[in-house]
Amino acid sequence: MINKHDAIFATYSQVTVIRGDDAFDAQGNPVAYNEATVQAYIDAHAYIAKRQPEYPPLTDLADALYHQSKGDETKLTAYLAKCEAVKSKYPKPS
Repeated sequence: MINKHDAIFATYSQVTVIRGDDAFDAQGNPVAYNEATVQAYIDAHAYIAKRQPEYPPLTDLADALYHQSKGDETKLTAYLAKCEAVKSKYPKPS
């Protein structure tokens, strides 16, 4: 899950340091940020945290790619279908 600090860094490029709830630029000057903007960023990216534990493991992808290199597409097709099911379950907000 994206935390508040990650959201502040993502939405306020001038922020280089965060101590508690206080943000600062490279010169140590306080940077005011909007809580609603930060929360909106967190909410808009919540789908990522929900998807991550449900995606199939990358080892399955490696195995599927190996089999694809030998001419068998079945495992790759199944892997991609699992990924698509997770994406459908937790859609990216528009």
